[in-house]
Amino acid sequence: MSQRSKKKIVIRITRIAAAVICLSLIIGLVYYLWANPWWNNHGTSLTSETKDYSQEFKIPQVHSSHDADHDGIDDQIDMLKSARAYVAGHPRYKSKYYSGGYPTDRYGVCTDVVAAAFKGTGYDLRLMVDADIRSNLKIYGLASADNNIDYRRVKNLRIYFPRAAARGQFISLTTDVKKIKDWQGGDIVIFANHVALVSNKRDSHGISYVIHLHDPNQKSYEQDYLPGRTDIVGHYRLA
Repeated sequence: MSQRSKKKIVIRITRIAAAVICLSLIIGLVYYLWANPWWNNHGTSLTSETKDYSQEFKIPQVHSSHDADHDGIDDQIDMLKSARAYVAGHPRYKSKYYSGGYPTDRYGVCTDVVAAAFKGTGYDLRLMVDADIRSNLKIYGLASADNNIDYRRVKNLRIYFPRAAARGQFISLTTDVKKIKDWQGGDIVIFANHVALVSNKRDSHGISYVIHLHDPNQKSYEQDYLPGRTDIVGHYRLA
């Protein structure tokens, strides 16, 4: 066999091998997207409708003895209603700075759901967090405070809530989602890099859904997000 023929064979084998590798990569990518679609955040259900199994478990809803805004709705239920009212406006996920602190358009981030729940209940999370930060800058790792943005940062809320719970403002609860009776609509759940409000709806295992704003591709604001999470760092309820 001539040197030229050998070269042609080598080129042909190289092309075939490259084609096989490319095809394998494409098949692998297609399988990955099928098994882990981008609209399925961390294995959670992002369907437009969330089926509620709460009635099957008959877990009584917890109520608060307080009504901060004197609207005839207790704080626990008001937190839940206010969070739903906020997402009913279909906010779009986008991180922006607002000179007045609270978003003035249809954009928001995860912390805005919780802040709106507090505001609709008669509390101002912005001022609550700001007061704690200003008196404890070192604990928060800050050189100065900015009440327009500090309360909208998860890393600050991770510090604020356990401190406020120690003062009796909140009840610190389990982070084990399988202890379903301890999870109630109106609770606050904090993750390593996220925060959400607990829904009164439950999945087929009795685990609570959450109401949250997670990313621009979200299909629903009320989702089966808790199962399988390993990054839950806090779970709180207004005292």
